[in-house]
Amino acid sequence: MTEELERILLQLTQPDNAAIQQATAQLKQAFKDPAIIPALCAVMSGSQNPQIRQSAAVMLRMRVKKHWKKIIPNDRESLKAVVLQAFMQETEHTVQHSLSQLCAVMVKHETPDRWPALLQFLNQSTKSSNPHERQVGLLLLNKVMESNPEPFKPHYCQLLQLFSTVLQDHNNPTALYYCILALTAITAYTGSEEMNLMRSIIPNLIVALKHLIKADQGQASEAMEVFNELMESEVSIIVPHVSEIVRFCLEVGSDTTLSDSLRVKALSCIAFLIKLKSKTVLKQKLLNPILQTIFPVLIAAPPPGEHDPEDEEDDSGDGTDNDNPKHCAAQIIDTMALHMPPEKLFQQLMPLAKTCLASDKKAMNLCVSAVLTSPFISVDVRLLSSMLQTVCQSLSDSNQVVRSAGLFALGQFSEHLQPEVSKYCAELMPLLLGYLSSLNQAKVGHVTKAFYALENFMENLGADIEPYLPTLMETMLSALNNTENLKIKELAVSAIGAIANAAKELLVPYFPPVIESLKGFLTTTTEEMRSLQTQSLDTLSVLARTIGKDVFSPLAAECVRLGLNLTDTIDDPDLRRCTYSLYSAVSTVSPDCLTPHLPAITTVMLLALKSNEGITAHIEEDKTFVLLDDDDDDDDNEGQKDTDEFLEDEPETDIHDVAGFSVENAYIDEKEDACDALGEIAFSTGAAFQPFLESSFQQVYEMRDFPHEDVRRAAFGAMGQFCRAQHQVWKENPSETNHQALLKLLDVVLPCFVETVRTEHERQVVMGVLETMNNVIKSCKEEAFKNPQRLKEISHVIRDVLKKKTVCQDGGGGDEADDEDQQAEYDAMLQEFAGEGIPLLASSVPADNFAPFLNDLLPLLMSKAKSTCTVADRSFSVGTIGEILQSLMSVSGGQGVAGRLSNRLLPVLVAGVRDSDPEVRNNSVFGLGCLAQATGPICVSDYPMMLSVFSNMLTKESDLRVIDNLCAALCRMIMSNVDAVPLEQLWFLIIVCIWSMDLDTNLKHCYLLIFLFQVVQLMKPIVAASSHVLGNKNVDEETQNTLAMLIKQFAQQHSADFQKAVTSLPGEQQAKLSVAISAS
Repeated sequence: MTEELERILLQLTQPDNAAIQQATAQLKQAFKDPAIIPALCAVMSGSQNPQIRQSAAVMLRMRVKKHWKKIIPNDRESLKAVVLQAFMQETEHTVQHSLSQLCAVMVKHETPDRWPALLQFLNQSTKSSNPHERQVGLLLLNKVMESNPEPFKPHYCQLLQLFSTVLQDHNNPTALYYCILALTAITAYTGSEEMNLMRSIIPNLIVALKHLIKADQGQASEAMEVFNELMESEVSIIVPHVSEIVRFCLEVGSDTTLSDSLRVKALSCIAFLIKLKSKTVLKQKLLNPILQTIFPVLIAAPPPGEHDPEDEEDDSGDGTDNDNPKHCAAQIIDTMALHMPPEKLFQQLMPLAKTCLASDKKAMNLCVSAVLTSPFISVDVRLLSSMLQTVCQSLSDSNQVVRSAGLFALGQFSEHLQPEVSKYCAELMPLLLGYLSSLNQAKVGHVTKAFYALENFMENLGADIEPYLPTLMETMLSALNNTENLKIKELAVSAIGAIANAAKELLVPYFPPVIESLKGFLTTTTEEMRSLQTQSLDTLSVLARTIGKDVFSPLAAECVRLGLNLTDTIDDPDLRRCTYSLYSAVSTVSPDCLTPHLPAITTVMLLALKSNEGITAHIEEDKTFVLLDDDDDDDDNEGQKDTDEFLEDEPETDIHDVAGFSVENAYIDEKEDACDALGEIAFSTGAAFQPFLESSFQQVYEMRDFPHEDVRRAAFGAMGQFCRAQHQVWKENPSETNHQALLKLLDVVLPCFVETVRTEHERQVVMGVLETMNNVIKSCKEEAFKNPQRLKEISHVIRDVLKKKTVCQDGGGGDEADDEDQQAEYDAMLQEFAGEGIPLLASSVPADNFAPFLNDLLPLLMSKAKSTCTVADRSFSVGTIGEILQSLMSVSGGQGVAGRLSNRLLPVLVAGVRDSDPEVRNNSVFGLGCLAQATGPICVSDYPMMLSVFSNMLTKESDLRVIDNLCAALCRMIMSNVDAVPLEQLWFLIIVCIWSMDLDTNLKHCYLLIFLFQVVQLMKPIVAASSHVLGNKNVDEETQNTLAMLIKQFAQQHSADFQKAVTSLPGEQQAKLSVAISAS
């Protein structure tokens, strides 16, 4: 059989399809012969043709993998001996590689201790004085370690000592390569006993990589994956060597003589390290070296006559692949902005940005854009104005590349610096509109950046967009009706969605022509229009949410039918995703339209969550003969079964053949949107969703461990929505069944949230969970705490976040920044989300139950109110304290708890009133008002001091929001203890407050006057103040009508006192009052 098998294998290598098909059929038949394994062994060991030996080794591995248990023990031992002997005598590297993979498969079944000959060979070959033998031994070691690293754990210390020696063998780059790959394979499995050895290897590893780069950049790029594995698995190993790793990666990333792929790998390592260990990077003073090194990469000019990859565009207007050193350099700055204190980053980054202003405006725009991705970054108003001026100048630059970078920067400004940027509406909107009207449509990529800038700027304008609506809509509708380019149409449709988000009901006059234009795109069946179709669905969803229920409701049922028809006829994940969003939007407008279709809608979404579609298994390079590996089942249909399996186009792949998986983004997005939509639809449709709640919850719950963080975050959000939906159903129908269903759901979801906050690695997922948990507590209130342990668990996890003890905050990492008051934006955001939960807890349970946990949490909040803390921290601290006090007003025992806390909180709030930042002052004034109201008579002795603080504050306060809250605080004091407030002195403060108010907030302060009007002795000044408000064109009509009604009521109830006060006024003011009373 051996000769026949070798002939068949040789025929398979011929460039003749007919011969290959004939040989394949013969080989399939040969595989039914029990002697196939010995025959393969003989060919593998004895053939003179290396290609045939390799093919035999591959097929033998595939056979052994599934049939090892069917091989009798004696034959197994013989097979092990034959394979090892073949490996030792083999001289061709490709065959050695396949034989090493065969050994790796056998080790998975046998474990190394049951194959002592293998261990002996590895020990001898890896320590051999012969360089080639060391290479071969390390190749085999690498493959068996990659295949099954855990059984080698007793040998890890010995292996690490070996690796340390091999890494110093700089003249043998192949040995270095396989050594580093083997080290990478065991990294995830090392324990505390190997830590010191692992740490000691790092310096040798860096030097070895430098030598490997000189020998083979491709192998070096692959070997550098060891740093990512170390950071993901056990980052503490590299913490003592962060400086050396960063400097090595900077050296590689900045070397223009090296390949782009190698430089990208090095720069990506730096970005990943900053994400995981930003505090260590700062502590070791690496921020400046990183910026000084990557900035030249960022501003490097492309070769003459060429563009940077991101400035190239294909026919569709999409840029080329951005996986290049320049893109990675910008990504590093982006990562810094998210994970480092913005003050420190700006301090070192802006001088570099300014130096290239004259020479490279594009780089300056990209640099500023990258740092502005920090979600809550604070930028000085003067600096913002200067940067905007520079960006605006770049829009008229003669170089289109500079203009494109300027548009991108403006889009980033608009996305991340709100509401500050919107204040420049009058300057920027005409500029953008003029720019769009003069664009060359042939440069679609450039047009894309212009629309990006416009969209981000418009979306945050709100009602301020009204003056520009006619021009905007004329431009967009013209693009839809007159432009042939589908990409331009798609951009215009997207822009209409952004306009709708800002304009809302103001867009109603343009709604009919917009819908008419969209109809043609929504029902298309051609593939070339698919992207335009999905964008039209997205914009339709935005219109459903913004245009108003009365306007959109007539279209609701038609929209649902459209979505179902599309998913029935077109198999496209992006399109399905958009229909989910459309259903979700319609549920907020007309939930009844969804009810008849819930079975079909939920079925499609749950199938999307269950589906593995879009997941690609990457098979190792030599799996050519996977089709030949059948299962010898002992049934009568064996032959037919084998033939069927052999003819399948895509046979099932064994997991051990998989080198890795990838998932198309479209399928990830579909799962994310399915979770979001299921949650919102459940909440909007209420009782109608009950038959689908359990199955939906079970499938969404499974997604909590999905590899992609966006899907996990959406799954947790949907779980929260399911809880809120069940609570709403119970409130509407308070049966015991509904109540038990709610409690059961909460008992699963809330512990899951708590555990995720503690153990999840991705900050954004944790932020999403905290926000969702807050929403659940806000909706369910005391029902969330029926389980007596729940209050403790949630309070403690909030405490852990405030102490930065969770996994995503580097908890237990062992590195602390020099300045604890400086923290990255994501850390601050995390703590704000956690802090928002404290007032919700306070409003959900009796105050005495929460008091012990509140005593635990308050010091953590108060520590952030120090003058040395950032403005964001101080504002967060006093704002949260105020909300806690406000919550205590609504629960039993709240007054007593607030009273016991008053001595600790009063000094913090009073200090905040004197803060230099208006936001801190605003929150502090709010907190003082809440303290007065929450404590009732307990804090009466502090009223004189508080009133004195307010009086002094008002003489120099210019911020209208602060004055607004000051007036509200006075209201709270009066309502809480009228006898403790000297009203005859207070009226002046009230009148000054009203006169200073933003016009939008006048109305609520009229209700203070309702109370004061009852105090007859204040009649004269109050009537005088009211006469100035009535008829004043700067005061809105609603406020004037409310005040006029109050004055009329007062005139009727206290006519004598009122007339006396009126007669003391000048004639013009008397006339105003008379007109107002008669008109009301």
